[in-house]
This record gives sequence, C-alpha cells and structure tokens, in this order.
Amino acid sequence: MKSVEELMAIKAKMQDKVAIRKSEGQTRVVVGMATCGIAAGARPVLSAFVEGVNENGLAESVSVTQTGCIGICQYEPVVEVYEKDKEKVTYVKMTPEKAKKVVEQHLKGGAVVTEYTIGAAKL
Repeated sequence: MKSVEELMAIKAKMQDKVAIRKSEGQTRVVVGMATCGIAAGARPVLSAFVEGVNENGLAESVSVTQTGCIGICQYEPVVEVYEKDKEKVTYVKMTPEKAKKVVEQHLKGGAVVTEYTIGAAKL
C-alpha cells in the first residue's frame, strides 16, 4: 500500500493528463474507445492527443475525450473533431504519429489534415 504522500505525488503528476479530458473547450477531440477501437490501437492515439494538446498549450481551448462505438469499425481508430460553428471532421485509421500531425496542423494551425479524413479513405 502506498502512503498518502506517495498518492498525492501521483495525483499531482497525472493531474494535467486527466484535467484535459474534463475541460470544456470550444474544440472537442473525441476518440472512439469501444472494443474494436482499442483492438485497433485507439489507446495510444488518445494518449498522443492528450500529450500533444498539453505540449502545444491548447488545453484551455481543446478538450480530449473518449466515447464508445462510433459505428465504422473498419476505419478504427476513429477520431472526431468538433469545432464551434464548423462541420465535424472524422479522422480514420489513426496512429499516434498521425495524431501529432492533426494536433499541429488542425488543432493548432486550423487546417484539416484532409488525407486522414474519412472522405479521403478508399471506400
């Protein structure tokens, strides 16, 4: 069993990673974390978004959350980006490397990374 001091240290260390998932930013990044998404690698994608948003100082304006089934299992991991007054963007077959690019270009720079969207996927 850990001491109270050790638990408080762990809490402080992890606070920024948890807080970003709870924030009420104007932009929401939602990662599909149903069984199919997790099996396809959604957990490292979620972590990459959380870390990227924190590292780029976007935590005040961007929240990163998770959801269950999005309904397009063959395109997992799936990430949806909701921005105020804009149409939802659906990114498919995401990886942590792609997530970093989306953070840099879309969330920070304002330009959708079109080649990762469902519209660019070969249906």
